[in-house]
Amino acid sequence: MAVHQGRFLFCLLALASLCACTTESAKPSHYSIPFNRSLFPADFTFGTASAAYQYEGAARIDGKGPCTWDTFTEKHPEKIRGGGNGDVASDFYHRYKEDVKLMKSIGLDSFRFSISWARILPKGKLSGGVNPQGVKFYNNLINELLSNGIEPFVTLLHYDPPQALEDEYDGPLSPKIVKDFQDYADFCFKTFGDRVKLWVTMNEPNVLSINGYATGSFAPGRCSKHVGNCTAGNSATEPYIVAHNLLLAHGAAVKLYKDKYQPHQKGKIGITTITHWFEPKYQTSSCREAASRALDFYFGWFVDPVIYGDYPQSMKSAAGNRLPKFTEAQSNLLKGSLDFLGVNYYTTNYAEIATATTNGVNATYVTDRQTILTAYKNGTPIGTPTASDWIFVYPEGLYELLMYIKEKYNNPVIYITENGMGDGNNSSLPIYKVGRKDSLRIRYHYGHLSYLLNAIKGGVNVKAYYAWTLLDNFEWDGGYTYRYGLVFVDFKDNLKRYLKYSAFWFKMFLRK
Repeated sequence: MAVHQGRFLFCLLALASLCACTTESAKPSHYSIPFNRSLFPADFTFGTASAAYQYEGAARIDGKGPCTWDTFTEKHPEKIRGGGNGDVASDFYHRYKEDVKLMKSIGLDSFRFSISWARILPKGKLSGGVNPQGVKFYNNLINELLSNGIEPFVTLLHYDPPQALEDEYDGPLSPKIVKDFQDYADFCFKTFGDRVKLWVTMNEPNVLSINGYATGSFAPGRCSKHVGNCTAGNSATEPYIVAHNLLLAHGAAVKLYKDKYQPHQKGKIGITTITHWFEPKYQTSSCREAASRALDFYFGWFVDPVIYGDYPQSMKSAAGNRLPKFTEAQSNLLKGSLDFLGVNYYTTNYAEIATATTNGVNATYVTDRQTILTAYKNGTPIGTPTASDWIFVYPEGLYELLMYIKEKYNNPVIYITENGMGDGNNSSLPIYKVGRKDSLRIRYHYGHLSYLLNAIKGGVNVKAYYAWTLLDNFEWDGGYTYRYGLVFVDFKDNLKRYLKYSAFWFKMFLRK
């Protein structure tokens, strides 16, 4: 860990930058009050989130089997900006002790990380053998976190199923994934559940279904030929099939945990999905309908089944018989299959009705949605643009989303499992001049935490906030062109770590 000596000065500069960036109209009601964790409930958890493929590296050592992202980045480097991969990533596999010390120095309560299924079970199945070195790594990580007073929060699947299952039966496209995921989850609950008390079955299965099987931009890179550069796939059917199988895998794992482990391990389990908030582009009935349908297609697709046991009606109407149906037993399995709902929020879009449809010709998940999404209205962005072309700073959207969840889904327990923004990776500029000066990130988190606090005051049952992310890392199809971390990772100089201004801001915010 490398830390600049002017730590306190950095904090003051960061706070000054925040105040300068905050407009009068955006000030929350508590703006004049010192803004820190004391304003939140005493048992509220603050942490950072991560993912195995984005962080760990060590992709081909110590017995790990390949995952679908290992294969995807090797076969399709053109789909990754800059052509990077997760072979080394942030090298968390070897540097986790150093990184846990960084978490502790910032004052974080918890660390959310995913387990690489292929690192534990290289063939994807218990019958294929357990990798003891993979098990040792996660045991060591969990123990290191606990010894530093940081609660481990484990995600079982974060976009990266084992390639062995993809080769055997097309992975999540087959219902066979349900039993294999349940067996993998069983092993993890048995092996780590004496210390891990927070579990997410899968992160953003809606993104895996869309980007992996509708657009082909994520592993395994499947889509219809008229949609993109894919060698196989069907964008009209496969996203729905994959989502259906993932939901059933989630339900099976939750039932197993609740029946076999929760009574004595006393942990909690949920699922995490991502959504934007959607504002009607214009105050018309068609735009309001488009915003509602966009929420159903992004968020309700997974949340309606785990709360109510079935898909949203808008999806049934749009997709027809291409949307699989739940049996009564499956519906009952899914209904209420969570102790908390994980919500990933980054930005808001305008929504308006799509003026033309395919009439069934070349239909896809995207055309079924029948909405046009944009961040601009009359040439003006909905919020401050960031280096990531899809993220605009709009913290009001988090408040609106949380109030929507409260009303539509009977106010479930919510964890904000990801929230953050990326800066561009300008490697030509010195670290101390640009790489660590991330005042927009401070403004971003300040704004979102402010609106989150207002939602809590409004009765929303939010229990935790996890910033994305601790370290700069491999950002999926964005490669290494974006930096989302509170900690700068120097990919040119032995992956050295440097706290950014935002890390110092969080340190002050979290100080008890």
